[in-house]
Formats: sequence, C-alpha cells, structure tokens
Amino acid sequence: MTTTGEVRAGAGEGPWWWVRRRSAVLDVSLAALSAAECGLEGIQFSRDAGLFVPVGMVFGLLAGCSLLLRRRWPVAVVLVSIAIMPAQMGFLMGVVGLYTLAASELPRRITAALAGMSFAGMFIVTYVRAHQGMVRGELSITGGVIPFLSVTTALGMTAPPVLLGLYIGARRRLMESLRERADSLERELMLLAERAEERAEWARNEERTRIARDMHDVVAHRVSLMVVHAAALQAVARKDPEKAVRNAALVGDMGRQALTELREMLGVLRTGESGERPARSGVPLAAVGAAAAAAASRVAEDPAEGPCLAELEELIGQSAAAGMVVSLSVEGEARPYAREVEQTAYRVVQEALTNVHKHAAGAKTRVRLAHRAAEIAMQVENEPPEEPGSARAARLPSGGNGLVGMKERVGALGGVFVSGPTDAGGFRVSAVIPAGAV
Repeated sequence: MTTTGEVRAGAGEGPWWWVRRRSAVLDVSLAALSAAECGLEGIQFSRDAGLFVPVGMVFGLLAGCSLLLRRRWPVAVVLVSIAIMPAQMGFLMGVVGLYTLAASELPRRITAALAGMSFAGMFIVTYVRAHQGMVRGELSITGGVIPFLSVTTALGMTAPPVLLGLYIGARRRLMESLRERADSLERELMLLAERAEERAEWARNEERTRIARDMHDVVAHRVSLMVVHAAALQAVARKDPEKAVRNAALVGDMGRQALTELREMLGVLRTGESGERPARSGVPLAAVGAAAAAAASRVAEDPAEGPCLAELEELIGQSAAAGMVVSLSVEGEARPYAREVEQTAYRVVQEALTNVHKHAAGAKTRVRLAHRAAEIAMQVENEPPEEPGSARAARLPSGGNGLVGMKERVGALGGVFVSGPTDAGGFRVSAVIPAGAV
C-alpha cells in the first residue's frame, strides 16, 4: 500500500514508485502545469526581488517540478509549497499537495499541522499583499475588509483540498477493507468447501466400512455353515445316507435363509431407489448402508426386530449340527438390554463361531455369557483342532475383516474387545459391553 492508500494491485507496471502508468502520466502532467505556473510567477518574483529574470524562472520551474514527488513524499511537497508561498507561487502545488497529504495514510496530526501552517502562510501572504496594494492605491478597499479577505482566501485554498482528500482517503480505505473482506470470505468458502469434501469422503469411507461389516454379518455365518455342511455331506454321502440327507436339508435351509436376507437387502435398496436417482451413481451409498444395516438386524421370524441374546441357543445349535463340539454357559440373571447391545453381543458370538468353522474345524468350543450389574460380557474360546489339516478341510475363504468388524461394533458402544491365541494353542475372543437402558 502506498502513502495514498492505493493497493499495489498492479505492482511493477508503472515506473519507479508509481503503481500504474496512468498515475505516472497524471503526476507528470500536474508537475508540468505546476512548473509552468511557478516559472511564470517567478518572472514577477525576480522583478520584485531585483534578481535576473532567468534566475526566478529556473527557481520556479525547479520548485514546480517537486510535485512529481507527491505520492512518495507528500509532506515534502506541502513544505515546499509553504516555503515558496511568500513569493506568490506554487498555488497549484499547495492545493494538490494538501489533497494528497489528507488522502494518505499518514497520521492525522501531521495533516492537521501542515494544513494549519498552510492556512497561516496563505493568510499572512494575502493580508500583507492586500495591505500593500491598499497603501499603493492598487486596491480600493477599506482596512476592515482585508482580514475577511485574507481568511476567506486562506480557507478557500486550504479547506477544500483537505476535506476532499479526507473523503477520498476514507472511501479508498473502505473499498480496500471491503475487498479484503471479500477475499477473506472467498478463502473461507474455499476452505469450507475443502473441509466439506473431506468430510464427505470420510463419510463415504465410513459408510463403505459399515456396509462391508453388515454384509459380512448377514451372509458370512450362514454361508460358512453351508460350506461346512456341504463338506460333511460329501464325506458321509456313501457311508451314512441318512446323515447325508439331514446335512442336505440343513444346507437347503441355510441357503434359503441366506437368500431371504439377501432379498431383504435388495428390497430395501430398491425402496431407496424409488425416489430421484442421483446423476453420478445408480444407488446412493447411504441407501446401501441403510439396506445392509436393516438386513443385518432382521431374523426370519420377525423382520422388524434384530437378533437378540435369546437366540444364542439356536445359533449354537446350528454350529453343533454342523459338527462342532460347542457348549454354552450363562452366569448371572438374564435381563433385557438395549437393542443395539443385544445385537452386538449376538454378532460377536456369531462371528467367533464362524471363525472357528473357518480356521479350527472340529475344535471344542466354549461360549460363556455373563450378565453383570452394569455390563454384559461374552467369551468364545476354542481348543486347537484334533487334526492339523481340518482347518482347511472345507476350504473356507477368509477376508480378515471379522475381528475388525467385531472390534468396531463393540467400540462403538463404548465396550472393550480383546482377541488372540491361548497358551494351549487355541483362540479366544472376549468382549465387554456396557449395559444400556432398554
């Protein structure tokens, strides 16, 4: 910012200290007019002072050219105009200098002091010249008019440029403030847009994670049991036809249940698609997540409710039917919990049993459930499989997301989840969930 408050928007376009070329042209033109004025007035000054005329003209030209410095050193220009005021020259320089000084960013006390000096100098010069003219008979006025004439002339040469400069300076500062505020608002809007995009990306990632977790909970357990039963069916098909028939029936029931849950997901997705479809994606990610969560919280008997702890015996019975040696022990008095607490506890046990089917088929498994005063605890622990190769007998794939999903579910409710191998070579999954209100 220059001393006149102009923003250096086009810094480097003008020569020397000028911001723009047109500013340089304006100042050169004003300096030329001021030099011409002072040069002409220097002729009369030379005659009155008894000097050679060229000396007065050169002095006037040099003094007038100082107006070129008005943007860089406005105080110097005003002081020069006050200094040559007794010679009755530099009136244009004084007016322009006072305007530039008032419009600049200099302290107002400096402006007031120099304006007062200019007013006093103009008053004295006018008073002396008018009194001399009246004495010589060049002016036909009375003595009482001279002070009024001097004050009016001094005010006319001082007040208008100062007031105009103050107005222009204040307006310029206001425009700069508005421009800076607009730039700041634009930067804030860009920052908010970037943050909104980051939050949207984070929400999309979170939604994808939740969809993957819920899809895993809905389908993985039943499909894993289907694969286990199919492997058992293949093993006993010729030796024990009756057991093969029972296993085939179980595989069919598991498949129908899995298909039912998948149809529920797709039904919710189609319901979400009934409204206006986004331009870029066929199915909104939020609708997919809602569908997966809704399907994950349903059971065949009552689609409106999710799995609960009362269904643990049925869940363990399905694993036992698949050939797993599994036992359930319950400590404490059973009581109803919040819906999400019971669903999470059920999913933890379900996923732990699924992992046993995948990685330790045939291993003895113990499921413990403890109802405590302010929390509910569950633990699924399996022994090492009797046959080392049984873990891969059914060739069940594993994505490695089961434990992560259980930890996320328990952590979302403020619980603690721990999993890891045991000293005996088995694996243990433990979780403690705060007991929420019903």
